[in-house]
Amino acid sequence: MAANARPIYLKLRDLIAAAIIDGTYPEGSMLPSVRVFAGAQGANPLTVAKAYQQFQLDGLVEVHRGVGMFVAPGAAERLRASERALFLTEEWPQVHARMVQLGIDPAELVATT
Repeated sequence: MAANARPIYLKLRDLIAAAIIDGTYPEGSMLPSVRVFAGAQGANPLTVAKAYQQFQLDGLVEVHRGVGMFVAPGAAERLRASERALFLTEEWPQVHARMVQLGIDPAELVATT
């Protein structure tokens, strides 16, 4: 599925996942409330709630009733592993095919970083 065709709640989920992986929301920290995150992203709070619910179902956040959602222990590493697997199975084959098509040697990429 093209990135533009992805449902909004999955795009929001990706933003939150990236923030957990990069340490913006470390383990044990509280995620922004649904309303706050919706406002910051210009999204419908129900859409944000759906994204948050997916994290809850996946065991990546812990809900403290009346307080908020907190990043669960091990969430960053679990997300990193799943994102790595997704990259290798879905994104990398397309990138590699494009590199072959354009005649880009992987050594060129390493030399430019």
